[in-house]
Amino acid sequence: MTLLNKQYWQQRYLDNRTGWDLGTVSQPIKQYIAQLTDKNLNILIPGAGNAHEASYLFHNGFENLSILDFAQEPLNNLRKQLPELKEATYLNQNYFDHTGAYDIIIEQTFFCALEPRFRESYVEKSFELLNKGGFIVGVLFNFEDKLNGPPFGGSIKEYRLLFESYFDINIMEQCYNSTESRKGKEFFIKLTKRNNGN
Repeated sequence: MTLLNKQYWQQRYLDNRTGWDLGTVSQPIKQYIAQLTDKNLNILIPGAGNAHEASYLFHNGFENLSILDFAQEPLNNLRKQLPELKEATYLNQNYFDHTGAYDIIIEQTFFCALEPRFRESYVEKSFELLNKGGFIVGVLFNFEDKLNGPPFGGSIKEYRLLFESYFDINIMEQCYNSTESRKGKEFFIKLTKRNNGN
């Protein structure tokens, strides 16, 4: 398996090999954001890539955004698009090294980019980063291949087993509003941090 390190992801952006990038905000996430009324929420977007979700959030009045990516190139791209967003917002680091406290973690093609052996660590780290009552919201891929990624897929059964020790599963179901290229391939999730975990 290719080593999915910082250099790997940086090169993918430099070579413009970013097939996961829709070129716009993901429709399920866009519709969810439209329902949010508290503009002061602290929001983290890990593995953000070109972060179309961040642009959409910012232009809709959300300013407490933290945009994290292992690769520098997509963060550079976003700085050009959103020069008014403060510098501290951009985090060029490994998700598992990050510290902070958030109300929402937006999940859009980060989980599927991680080698499956890191999935339990992702769940634990996300639990750690969220404030009491905080949640993960976004999409997970609906296909079984966990060998030939990225992206790496999974099933609802697997995802439920993975998250349920740390999160209440409010929503985990087939997306009805996916972009055409992803129809039938996405689950929408909203997972609320449990008070105690485990």
